[in-house]
Amino acid sequence: MRHFPLYHLTLARVRELLREPEAIFWVFAAPVLLAMALGLAFRSSGPPELNIGVQDAPGAAWIIEALRDEPQIVALMLDADQARDRLRTGKVALVVIPGEELTYWFDPTRPDSRYARLAVDDALQRAAGRTDPQRTGSREMNEKGSRYIDFLIPGLLGMNLMGTGMWGIGFSIVMSRSKQLLKRMVASPMRKTDYLAAQMLGRLVFLVLEVGAIVIFAVLVFGVPLRGSLPAFAAVCVLGAMTFAGLGLLVASRARTVEGVSGLMNIVMLPMWICSGIFFSTSRFPEVMQPAVQALPLTAVNDALRAIMLDGATLASQSAELAVIVFWMTASFVAALVLFRWT
Repeated sequence: MRHFPLYHLTLARVRELLREPEAIFWVFAAPVLLAMALGLAFRSSGPPELNIGVQDAPGAAWIIEALRDEPQIVALMLDADQARDRLRTGKVALVVIPGEELTYWFDPTRPDSRYARLAVDDALQRAAGRTDPQRTGSREMNEKGSRYIDFLIPGLLGMNLMGTGMWGIGFSIVMSRSKQLLKRMVASPMRKTDYLAAQMLGRLVFLVLEVGAIVIFAVLVFGVPLRGSLPAFAAVCVLGAMTFAGLGLLVASRARTVEGVSGLMNIVMLPMWICSGIFFSTSRFPEVMQPAVQALPLTAVNDALRAIMLDGATLASQSAELAVIVFWMTASFVAALVLFRWT
């Protein structure tokens, strides 16, 4: 195998990862611990409400009118299918179903849904006069695939793909550069393309174990569904891992110190941590921000993973998300190839 530099470089990268216990912890143990902590924490406390859906039926107009003057509530008229879909995906915190007795449809594991139920009930009871209050009932959204933990797990998976891909590769390259190891490689019969490609391929070696640990834990402990095909799910994970590996190469292409690459990594990842829908729906952001939010690679990865895991979507139905992922993967690798310096 002496004439296959890509093979030897990939093997060296795998051995390097195995010798870093910190990397093993962050790849395998940290995501599972984070999923456990957040999955339990979000069952008992939480943030304010999101939008409110009102199912289109006799009496819906009165509910919309009664909620119109509430500054924290935005009421949307929805048909039955839209109401179910938006509640299941976290785009509304509560659905009000009109009738002789109002029904509040919500996910009891989502803190914002519980808060919204109280706020809406208070507003409607005041609108009804309170002396003869409107009778109400509750209906819980608790089917698998509709709970907050089901929404959370794909986001954590995407976040882990980003973090391990960028930090693992970026730190490795900068450490090698600072120790003059890259300078020694220049003298070897090796192309820059082989070195950068080996970094990305080495990242994929641990992908099955990394993703499998999160998914198996989520399925066994929280009952999170995996309704889509495994090949489609695996394809998104591989493309996502390659994309963030490419971004890691790009960020580390010129950095010479750990402090420098740390700052660059945080600048690149911070918008995705905040805006890409890891812990809450991207619909919370203003409409003017949506084009930028949807163009982020982590947003596309998270949306595709949720659609396949929770809705059983096909790869073809996720063509827009895949186009965003492939664009970032290609552009980042090409840019890294152009900008990369050995010293």
